[in-house]
Amino acid sequence: MNSLSPPQIRLGIEVVHDLVCPWCYLGVRRLVRTLRRRPDIQFELTWRPFLLNPDMPRGGMARPDYVVRKFGGEDRARRLYATISEVGRSEGVEFRFDRIRRTPSSIDAHRLVRYAARFGQADDMVDALFAAHFTEGHDIGDHAVLVSIAATFGLDPVAVRRFLAAEQETEAVHADNLRAHRLGINGVPCFVVDGALAIAGAQEPEVIERLLDVALVDLKAATNAVAP
Repeated sequence: MNSLSPPQIRLGIEVVHDLVCPWCYLGVRRLVRTLRRRPDIQFELTWRPFLLNPDMPRGGMARPDYVVRKFGGEDRARRLYATISEVGRSEGVEFRFDRIRRTPSSIDAHRLVRYAARFGQADDMVDALFAAHFTEGHDIGDHAVLVSIAATFGLDPVAVRRFLAAEQETEAVHADNLRAHRLGINGVPCFVVDGALAIAGAQEPEVIERLLDVALVDLKAATNAVAP
């Protein structure tokens, strides 16, 4: 270890998100990019579910029906998607809303993230699920799709299929969703740093970095206060 290297400070960051939220995809990309340019910070991401469509049938909904229900019609959705796609290109994300044929319930995808966390692969799983839905147009509510994605990370397909079929972690997903609402979170993404500071929305990296700096100052002050 280089003795001249600055000491690293460890921050816990809760990422409140939904895997069918395009702004969450962008926000997470910006968060990770910001963290990568801060070698002075060690971080641990904890993924917290937020259900944007809590009443979505577990089997999902045909995309045209969802667009009418969510946006009132195709024209409004098309304008919104064009804006999101433009922002996505600047972040290296290719949104292909035209490939999405079905809007899924995100509960099972969130459950899979929790499963992947047992093997230290939650961060990569989140990114893979975002890409599968928004770039490849896959139905991430379909267990076969989820098993296939899990297998790319070396997770046992049989064990994953059994986990999904048994509804494990379903109650935990709903509990985290309820917790977010009780904390006053009504929009995602939302990043909660060190259990105290929070910022909502797909903020620019500079905004995220300012939040991290404030958290570092608070953490150092707290550490100095308890030092002998």
